[in-house]
Order: sequence, then C-alpha cells, then structure tokens
Amino acid sequence: MKSHKNFLFDILCICLLSLNSCSKPIKTEAYLFSYFIGNGAGQESVHYAISDDGFNFRALNNYLPILDNDVISKQGGVRDPHILRSDDGKSFYMALTDLYVPNDGWTNESMILLKSDDLVNWTHSNIHIPTVFPEKFSEVRRVWAPQTIFDSKAGKYMVYWSMQFEGEEDIIYYAYANKDFTALESEPQQLFFHPDGKSCIDGDIIFHEGKYHLFFKTEGHGNGLKKAVSDQLTQGYEIHDKYLQQTKEAVEGSGIFKLNDSDDYILMYDVYMKGSYQFTKSTDLEDFSIIDEQISMDFHPRHGSVLPIFLEEKERLINDFGYADEVVSGNPVLKGYYADPEIIYSEKEQKYFLYPTSDGFDGWSGTYFKTFSSENLRDWKEEAVILDLQKDVSWSDKHAWAPAMLEVKREDGYEYFYYFTASQKIGLATSDSPSGPFKDSGKPLIDFRPEGAGGGQEIDPDIFKDPKSDKTYLYWGNGYLAVVPLNDDLKSFDKKQIKIMTPDNTFREGVEVFFRKGKYYFLWSEDDTRSENYRVRYAISDSPIGPLEIPKNNLILSKNPILGIYGTGHNSVINVRDTDDWMIVYHRFKRPEGVRMGSSAGFHREICIDKMEFDENGYILKIEPTLDGITLR
Repeated sequence: MKSHKNFLFDILCICLLSLNSCSKPIKTEAYLFSYFIGNGAGQESVHYAISDDGFNFRALNNYLPILDNDVISKQGGVRDPHILRSDDGKSFYMALTDLYVPNDGWTNESMILLKSDDLVNWTHSNIHIPTVFPEKFSEVRRVWAPQTIFDSKAGKYMVYWSMQFEGEEDIIYYAYANKDFTALESEPQQLFFHPDGKSCIDGDIIFHEGKYHLFFKTEGHGNGLKKAVSDQLTQGYEIHDKYLQQTKEAVEGSGIFKLNDSDDYILMYDVYMKGSYQFTKSTDLEDFSIIDEQISMDFHPRHGSVLPIFLEEKERLINDFGYADEVVSGNPVLKGYYADPEIIYSEKEQKYFLYPTSDGFDGWSGTYFKTFSSENLRDWKEEAVILDLQKDVSWSDKHAWAPAMLEVKREDGYEYFYYFTASQKIGLATSDSPSGPFKDSGKPLIDFRPEGAGGGQEIDPDIFKDPKSDKTYLYWGNGYLAVVPLNDDLKSFDKKQIKIMTPDNTFREGVEVFFRKGKYYFLWSEDDTRSENYRVRYAISDSPIGPLEIPKNNLILSKNPILGIYGTGHNSVINVRDTDDWMIVYHRFKRPEGVRMGSSAGFHREICIDKMEFDENGYILKIEPTLDGITLR
C-alpha cells in the first residue's frame, strides 16, 4: 500500500499539465537547470543544477555530465538540452543537438530524443534527418537546438528545431514524435515564416494568456532575441519586431520559464561571446528587466533550459548526484597540484612513501620536490620538502620533474637513492631517510643524448632492482626509452652498456618497470601530458633489457569522460606487501576544470591510485580510473 504522501504526489502528477502548454499554476517547489558548458573537448555534454527559488542555482554531480556522450551521441558531443514534463506528469522528455564542435565545426545532421521516468535514467534515440527524410532533407547541413511541447489539439508531442541547407537561411521546423518518443512520425514542416525570409534559430515556445509565444534568435542580420506570437501552435506566428535581450552583447539560446506561485516569468539567455549568462524578468512577456544581481550560480552554463520540479524530484536528484561541493571521493589522494608520482614501500619505516612532481607552476616551472607518507595508501601525510633545486643543487635551478626512488638495505642501516629530473637532465641525491633531507651528488648523472636515441629529452628516470640477478637498472627518456645497468655504487655506469629499447611509436615518456611471477612489465605514457588522451600502455619481457612483447590489447589506462577524468598517465606501480594485490599510481587533469583549461591542464594535475589486476596468463586487465580510489583488504 502506498503512503499517504506518495498517493497525494501521484494525484498531483496525474493532474499535471505540460508547463509549456497551459497557464494554470503548478504546485512545483524547485527548479532543474539542464545545460552544457562550452565548445571544447569534454564540454558538450548534459549537466544539472538545482534551485529552490529560480534565482540561486547549485551544480550537481561534482560539475560532471549526467549522461555519457559516448553512449548517446553519434558525433561525440551534445548541446542545448531541453527537458519537458509529460502531459500526464509521469515521465520526462529531453531533446539534444548531436554535435561535436572540435571535430565538426558547426555542421551536423542529427538530434537526440530521450525519455525518463525519474530524470536520472534516460533511454535515447538518434534521429539522423537525411536518413529518416531522404526525399527533402538529404542535403541538410545543420540540425540545431530541438525542443518539445505537447500539442493538446493533436494529442501528440511536437518537436521543433532549426535546420539549414547550404547557402540558405536557418529555418525553424516542426514534426511530431511517435508514441514512444523514439522517432519522428511526420515529415518536418516549416513552423515560422520570417516576414523578410531571414534566418532564425533556438526556438523556445511558451503558452501565455491564450497564445503561443515563440522566442527565437535572429541570425546574421542583427543578432538578438525576438519573438513571434500565434493562437495556434503550428502556424500563424506573427513577429513582434523588437529585440528582447537587455544587453548589447551577442546572445543566443533563450530559455523562458514561469516562477512557482508567481505571475513572473524568467527569460534567460546565453551571452556566448562573453562566457556569461543573463537573467531577466517579466510579467507580460513583452518588457524584461535585468535581475542579474539576484542570480547566483557555481557553474558557467551554455544554452540550457529550466524545468520546475516537485520537492520529491529535487531530493531524488540530490540523492543520486549530490551537490558539486559535497561529493566526496578517494581520488585524488593528495590535496593540490602534483604529478609524475613515484611510490615505494619503506621497509625501514614500514609504510608507503609517495614522491611526485610539484605541479601547478606555469610551463612546468616547479623547483622543489616533496614526499608524502601513508600506512594504508589512502590517507597521506605531507612529510617535507626533500630537495630544493634553488638551494640544494648547484647545476640546476629549474624544472624539477618526475623522480624515482630506491631503498637499499645496508649492514648498518638503510640508504635512499633519489633519481630526479632538472633542466632536462637526470640527477641523483641520497639520504639515510625516505623523508630526507637529500644531498645532491654535485653533477648530473645523465646529461647527454644516448647514441641512437634520435630526438627527445633526457627526463623521467625509473630505477629497478632485478630480483633475479640483484642488478640495478636505470631507465629514462622522452621520445625514446634507454636503459643501463648501474655499478654497485648506484651512482655510475658504463656508457657502452646503454641500450635503446623503445617499445614502439606510442612511447612518449614515463617508463615504469616492475617484476611479477617471472615476468618483467614495462609501462609507459602515450601522447602529451597536455592532452586529454594522455594514457598508459605496456609491454612484457623475460629480461629487464628486453626484447619486449607488446600485447594486442596493451592500452590499460585512459580517460573516462563521464566521470570527468582526463589525461591519465605517467604512473608508478606498487605491490601491497605480502599479497598479490597491485596498485597503479598516476596523475590526471585536475577535476573538473582541467579539461577546460587548454594546454595549461598539462601542469595542473593531481595524483590518483586505482587497483591493477591481471588475467590468468599474466596480462594486465584494463583499468577503469575511478573517483572512489582503493580499499585494501
């Protein structure tokens, strides 16, 4: 038996009429803002924000998309989300532009129709206009900003959007969706006829005082927002020839909604050239006043829509997605900007130590190294600055990057060898403690290009002690992979023994070598650390100096756009003591803003740890980068 509260909620839902087709007041209590955030990689996706009053909005889901573009989009990105509550109040419809500007510019041919019972889980259908309507629309080059409204006369949901053919103006069309909202069952017809035959896009219809008000953007002839009005949904629109935006800046993507328990309407629009949004208010849909001083948002939206929702719906959305500033995760494991992590387990201290690049400096210009310690790989304590180039190193004062660490047990204690990058050379410092301080050797260990290496940089050392032979090997390189066995002092080597063992053309930098069950594993980073596609591949060998076997599926760590995870690379690996549990430690772009920072994302990185597993043949399974991090047994 349903509770009294749920019974009343169902009655309200059954009695609810479409927001865009009725002027009767609706007892909704909050607002859902759906939007996208930009034209760059990872920015064309659906985001949510919530408001109690229609003025103050808070982003959900840690500023991340609520839908996976790789699943719903054919072109790779989605824009202009519009959500409508069904006429019976039981479900929701969303319409999206299918477009990925970084690849396709402003040309696309598809829209996406989605349906949901709870605003959280959505089913989708892609509507490729030239395929569905080949006779008249095979040459269409733009399919933009679809929206949906219930036609009470026809008893169907009408989808309306703008389309353009080469050399012609953008025109707003409409068609009816089928019963399941998975396809268009009628051929597109022109909805609005501009009296001067001019272009118009971004249509947005609302019913007010017996008439349909169609807001749209004029395009290419004095850009701005205007509206046309009709007493019929599908025809007879007459233009009100004045601009409605309250700014001289270029605008688009209008969205209008009625405030709960009020006669006021909010008209908002995207001030797209300035990266801002403007809110205005009106009671008659003719004259609008700016209310920006009353608006607050902890995000930067592009072309979105606002849907009034019930309190139960608001609570469900918050429960499922969480406010952006309240989401807790196990990754990253360090606060602040760090990259290129090296990790060891110290037998002396009986805990883990992490050695990263200090990041967040323009052009990778950091000058010092820190270390952090942990007993459980989740809770990390900052120990100290262990080496400061400007104070402790005579031969370099810049570009402190990508260290490697080796703990060596002596008869009288432990010694620590810290191999680090500075000024695109590799140095060595030593200490009797994993937390330093470290003393530099006084000169670079590697300051030359190995013979046969070609281009690249002398950076990113990795140190590996072979458990079979007890020999210690130093690996390094950017653009090439070099290896040399070290002498017993771990400070010198024979140049004649240097070997180039670059796996293939995916090798960029950041080699990591480890040994498991008789096999040597070589991991490296592909692409550029400024790229969202920075990622990890691997090879296997029977020897620490090769030859290398490259597995067929050797890409093991890469971005996860739905979680806002990009630039996953430059890793180290740690075996949990007395187990066969293995962890990968890596950096990624700072979330969530990193993917929107352009090339500067390459020096605004953060450290994460996730589990690494193997199949029965010893091949590494694909690793899913997570927000939760790891839990040890």
